[in-house]
Amino acid sequence: MAAFPAIEQLLPHRGAMLLIDEVLSYEADSIVARATVSPAGMPAWIGLELMAQAAAACAGMEARLGGSAPRRGMLVGCRAYRAASPSFSGVLEIRASRTASDENGFSLFDCRVTSSSGEALATGTIQVLIQ
Repeated sequence: MAAFPAIEQLLPHRGAMLLIDEVLSYEADSIVARATVSPAGMPAWIGLELMAQAAAACAGMEARLGGSAPRRGMLVGCRAYRAASPSFSGVLEIRASRTASDENGFSLFDCRVTSSSGEALATGTIQVLIQ
């Protein structure tokens, strides 16, 4: 298994706002990250933020591999977000794959949140801006 940088080296989020625990795998334009959610759970709409943080971690990995620091970004849109249940808990895997990008820093990522058993919990396409 490849060793990846600590998630704090890829994302600016800290404390309770940092939802991703670690990077599990990375290839150009694609990342899989892990998040651990307490048994109390989180509302499914927070899946959008999980997706955005995974996309940001992908951009952070690309920046580090290119010899620069990760840049700030923001979630600017979402298409067809669908959640299979009203809340998530346990160990989650978040996959984000870039499907398009432009020279202005905008990127589209197809994303999927799954349970540790592989059950699909949420899917969506997000648009992010990396500044």
